[in-house]
Amino acid sequence: MTTSSRIAVDAMGGDEGIAVMLAGVAAARRRYEGMQFYLVGDEERIREGLKSHPNLTAASEIVHAPGVVSADDKPSQAIRRAKTTSMGVAIDLVKQGLAGAAVSSGNTGALMAMSKLALRTMPGIDRPALAALLPSLGANDVVMLDLGANTECDARNLVQFAVMGAAYARTALDLESPRVALLNIGTEEMKGTENIREAAAELRAAQHLRLDFTGFVEGNHISRGEVDVIVCDGFAGNIALKTVEGTARFVADLLRRAFSSSTRSKIGFLISRPATELLRHHLDPNNHNGAVFLGLNGLVVKSHGSANETGVATAIGFAAKMLRDDLMRRIAEDLGNIEAKAA
Repeated sequence: MTTSSRIAVDAMGGDEGIAVMLAGVAAARRRYEGMQFYLVGDEERIREGLKSHPNLTAASEIVHAPGVVSADDKPSQAIRRAKTTSMGVAIDLVKQGLAGAAVSSGNTGALMAMSKLALRTMPGIDRPALAALLPSLGANDVVMLDLGANTECDARNLVQFAVMGAAYARTALDLESPRVALLNIGTEEMKGTENIREAAAELRAAQHLRLDFTGFVEGNHISRGEVDVIVCDGFAGNIALKTVEGTARFVADLLRRAFSSSTRSKIGFLISRPATELLRHHLDPNNHNGAVFLGLNGLVVKSHGSANETGVATAIGFAAKMLRDDLMRRIAEDLGNIEAKAA
């Protein structure tokens, strides 16, 4: 990797502490050969933590930042301390062109606010959107956005999200023409708010875009694999995401309880263990970790606050793939197609 493709990691972010963050970076280094990092945070603590991960010493540069953005900090508070916090400094490394991407497990609202202020939105984008991959029953995961960056969106915002989501799906899922749908309360054309119906009309007419608009999708079909990109405002998206995550934990806990309820159940668990392990792997959020703020002049990836070592490594690997496949250029090209058509 070149210097500009280094990944800046907020080593102080996340619920599990610096030890888990460094373990995740070390795991990513082992999994993806050649990765280089900026480790941002308390220099003394990072240096002490690196003693447990000798494979990172030659691949990392420590950037000292004394402050930490807490989970309770308001975005306005975080912005005022951006130059001294590990999150703010990691984002600034992207702004300066020293890092190709920033990865943080910290406060989502603060990360969004600081990223938007430092990096600004791309030409043709009014608002950035938070996008992530969710597991599905289809041949690939499903891209969903916005997941909480914008609680209210108009039709123009939703169309822009669809364009960015499709570019993201082509990059992350290697799809030539992703199937895109708007999240709605029904599949009929008259259903939903005026903004949703207007966005649908614009997407149906946009034959020049590299996507296949399929109409509306309901919440109970998010994980069916019938579409590749699901577009919504951040209010509905965040509720849908939390519901999917909660359902996954519910199913896993229910299975665990059922298989431990009796001797016969325990025997049944041993027999069905290969299938249950596959289910556990598929539902584990650490194996799908890493949401990206689309629409900024720089790549910022949000790792789940409770991510373990595997989850952190997954988010970092995801950032590396977005850099390697030049996601920013693909989004810019698609936005250019919209502007050219409008002209």
